[in-house]
Amino acid sequence: MSTIHFRAPLFKIESWTLLRLPESASAKLPSRAMTVVSGTINGFGFKSPLEPDGKGGHWLKADKALLEAAGATAGDTAELEIEPIKDWPEPEVPADLKTALKANPKAHNLWLDTTPNAHWDWIRWIRYTKNPETRKKRIEVAISKLKSGMRRPCCFNRNMCTEPYVSHNGILLEPA
Repeated sequence: MSTIHFRAPLFKIESWTLLRLPESASAKLPSRAMTVVSGTINGFGFKSPLEPDGKGGHWLKADKALLEAAGATAGDTAELEIEPIKDWPEPEVPADLKTALKANPKAHNLWLDTTPNAHWDWIRWIRYTKNPETRKKRIEVAISKLKSGMRRPCCFNRNMCTEPYVSHNGILLEPA
């Protein structure tokens, strides 16, 4: 796949700084679901997942380190060059899920035998709630499903935005 070039504004939702890809850039990606890319923002190299926006597009979370390195802030327009990567990096496993996996050897062994892409799906499904009780229940269900041999969460729409702090009903919120 060739490099995708575009410019896009950085904006805030809550305490998060985001960049929504233009439709023309998202259309060139291999999936409407999460995609991992490598590239540059204002000339600074990075590798990151692009989350789905729930409308067929994608967005990038720009953390403090990325913003500083790119010399950018919310309100600026950034210049990006990106390419999807085939080998996804391992996601950071949340502490509560890590604890549950360690307590269940059968589930943990299957987890270790699945791909980083599947790990991202499990984590995205688990985090898609602000309610701590719902999250706890999802971890219990994930462990149960992994113990039974299920390699990915079922009935999970991979094209929806699963960050509850920047979305509503699976759709990325508009900037304020």
